[in-house]
Amino acid sequence: MNRSADVLTPAQLNTLARDLLESSFPLVWVEGELGNVSRPSSGHLYFTLKDARAQVRAAMFKPKSQWLKFVPREGMRVLVRGRLTLYEARGDYQLILDHMEEAGEGALRRAYEELKARLEAEGLFDAGRKRPLPAHVRRLAVITSPSGAAVRDVLSVLGRRFPLLEVELLPSLVQGETAAAQITSLLRQADASGRYDVILLTRGGGSLEDLWAFNDERLARAIAASTTPVVSAVGHETDFSLSDFAADLRAPTPSVAAELLVPDQRDLALRLRRLAQRLNQLQVHTLSQAMQRADRAALRLQAQGPQARLALLRHRQEAAFARLQAHWRQKQERRRAQLAHAAAVLRGAQPQRRLAALKERLAALAPRAQTAINRQLQADALRLRGIARSLEAVSPLATVARGYSILTRADDGALVRSSAQAQPGDRLQARLAEGTLQVRVETSEP
Repeated sequence: MNRSADVLTPAQLNTLARDLLESSFPLVWVEGELGNVSRPSSGHLYFTLKDARAQVRAAMFKPKSQWLKFVPREGMRVLVRGRLTLYEARGDYQLILDHMEEAGEGALRRAYEELKARLEAEGLFDAGRKRPLPAHVRRLAVITSPSGAAVRDVLSVLGRRFPLLEVELLPSLVQGETAAAQITSLLRQADASGRYDVILLTRGGGSLEDLWAFNDERLARAIAASTTPVVSAVGHETDFSLSDFAADLRAPTPSVAAELLVPDQRDLALRLRRLAQRLNQLQVHTLSQAMQRADRAALRLQAQGPQARLALLRHRQEAAFARLQAHWRQKQERRRAQLAHAAAVLRGAQPQRRLAALKERLAALAPRAQTAINRQLQADALRLRGIARSLEAVSPLATVARGYSILTRADDGALVRSSAQAQPGDRLQARLAEGTLQVRVETSEP
């Protein structure tokens, strides 16, 4: 029978045993008495956990052991949490710990973990339901003990960083049997009042029992239901309470909470100075651009302004009047020439018999000629006045003189001929008979 395939080396056997232990046991809580406590220069912590009937080896490595709140001593009863494993080199069965506390807090710790797991399963601690803090907090409610160190730290930091903040202290017990109910009642009243931008729950450090008021289920649910953002700063950086998980923001210490809530006044002053500089630069730039636009508009207006057009119309009027006078003189010259020719013909023929009749006819024609001349002069005068009125009608200055105005855009000098060319808020320039006006469009109607 070939047994070589079933034979294990000690290393293989220990590896199989370790895998079986680690896969079969989740994290376990164990309460016992410390023995053989050793802390070498590596910083790791080695000891045994024992009771009256048995003991088990345990180890807590440096990244975890350096955060312990007490010094482990021989004979001390502790409550630990860890995972089972096997040290293959020696075949030692042992616990690798990630948490250890004095055994007096064991019952509270288990109750805390059970309540935390239940509320977490309900979604009470979900990040999606947390409310963002306002960018600028104007009024802050602080629920804490009026005589504790926490309130002094908070007020000191707030006064140094942002003295303009309105802070209202809502005094409350922060430990004891009635503390949780009092804190919950003050939180609900502060939220219902609508007076505050943020509510801060805070107290100094202490044992799990000292901080137990902030692990109350009713308080956690009140924090989650609050419409006002809630900040929790309970204990030291390593302390965690249910109010921390339910709050919209958890601060490791009261002082840090105050720093997170308000900006530093020195930073604000620097930002204001920079904004003032940017505003001044923007004003100078905007003014320079406006002056450039005004110069370009003035050049365009000068090139196609009313004065130039009026001068052209006057020149045309004078030329038309000169042509009219020349035409009238030519017509008179032709009439005189015709009369002279007729007189010469008459003198050459010497119609003695018709002289009397011709004289009578001439006497009759003379008034008619004068009448025709007067009628022609009147017609020419009317035509001249019509031309003058037409020239005056097309003169923009004459239109302006009658009470109208010429509207141009303030930015580019373009003429505004329709309400569709101007929108509410646009700036226009109105040219009047005397001076100009700067106007702003309130409404635009078709």
